[in-house]
Amino acid sequence: MPHLKVKPFDHTVVDAVLEQSKIMTLHAKSLTSSDEVIGIEHGGEEFLLQLKPDDEVTLLKYDKVTRPLKVNILKEALGRVSDELGLDVLSSNISISSTKQVLSSEYFKKIEDFESMTFPKKKVSVEVGFGSGKHLLYQAQKYPDTLFIGLEIHTPSAQQVLKQIALQNIDNIWVVNYDARLFLEMLPSNICEKIFVHFPVPWDKKPHRRVISTSFLEESMRVLSLEGRLELRTDSNKYFWYALETFFASPTVEVEVRKNEDLEVTSKYEARWKRQEKDIYDVYVKCKKKSEEKQGILDFNFNIVKYRNSLETQLPKEPLVFEGYFVHFERIYKTNDEQLLIKCAFGSFDRPEHKYIILNKKTCRYLVSSPVRTKVNFQAHQKIMELLNV
Repeated sequence: MPHLKVKPFDHTVVDAVLEQSKIMTLHAKSLTSSDEVIGIEHGGEEFLLQLKPDDEVTLLKYDKVTRPLKVNILKEALGRVSDELGLDVLSSNISISSTKQVLSSEYFKKIEDFESMTFPKKKVSVEVGFGSGKHLLYQAQKYPDTLFIGLEIHTPSAQQVLKQIALQNIDNIWVVNYDARLFLEMLPSNICEKIFVHFPVPWDKKPHRRVISTSFLEESMRVLSLEGRLELRTDSNKYFWYALETFFASPTVEVEVRKNEDLEVTSKYEARWKRQEKDIYDVYVKCKKKSEEKQGILDFNFNIVKYRNSLETQLPKEPLVFEGYFVHFERIYKTNDEQLLIKCAFGSFDRPEHKYIILNKKTCRYLVSSPVRTKVNFQAHQKIMELLNV
């Protein structure tokens, strides 16, 4: 990912340049380490850059939690910050490449877009972890009357599919660069015809990271329309039996199992597995009842929280575990003007949120955006408000 390696410099220059900067919005220093962050507004995006000093070289790089999807925005921001600060660059990888730009941004949707989304087609299907996008693109071309929402946390894969959407002139795919385990809670009830989960990572050593789980099944059944179905396809024997156990733990369920069935479209990995005579399993779970509509809007504002000096030492350093969720204040940064930037993880144990909270005497908010509006995230948010107000 984009970064700069520069000669060590006096970091007070950041504060000196900040007020006149056309791109930098804040400069904050960690209270427990030498790390620093620089706030950026550029290309219609708000994000952070990490500043990691060392005796021989200082690293200026992207921040994983807030990074934008478009890599060129990061590269441009790093270049402009370097110019404004007059840094002596030792090495970099920020040259702009037109071949790596996201070409069809109108089909890229942020998770926040789904808080009040109008769907352009009556039929909707979701594909979880589309990888190369071969199956997703095929389905969209075969069923032009259906909107296909493709979920992929691997950013380069999301970018490649966006390029193919433009090249093939496809208008019924939305790409979401987000975790499917959280995304389904953003959808209305009874809206999907199908949910595809093809060849998910088995996570044999970290089963809590698996896509298929009891909560994922429950959300799938809620968003699926009557007679809609969840389709799992896997080459992992362990994952197959794990999924069956998960599905049959449900009080009422209709499951269909098939083995080594050929689909109309095959990925290069699946073709390789077939040449190796590896078994491939399909498990279909059908939705047999109509779900109630989601009720209420969860409020993730910090209306009653304000900055005070005691917060710097008052916030708990260790993770706090509660029934069904946790809260962990991982790191606290401070600016020169009575403002804190708090990096935190919270929410569900198997699908946590990672966010920054910016807090000063006038306001308190999540940076860059609010958490996904799930019940467990809302519980954690309320606990965070309580801890910030103690």
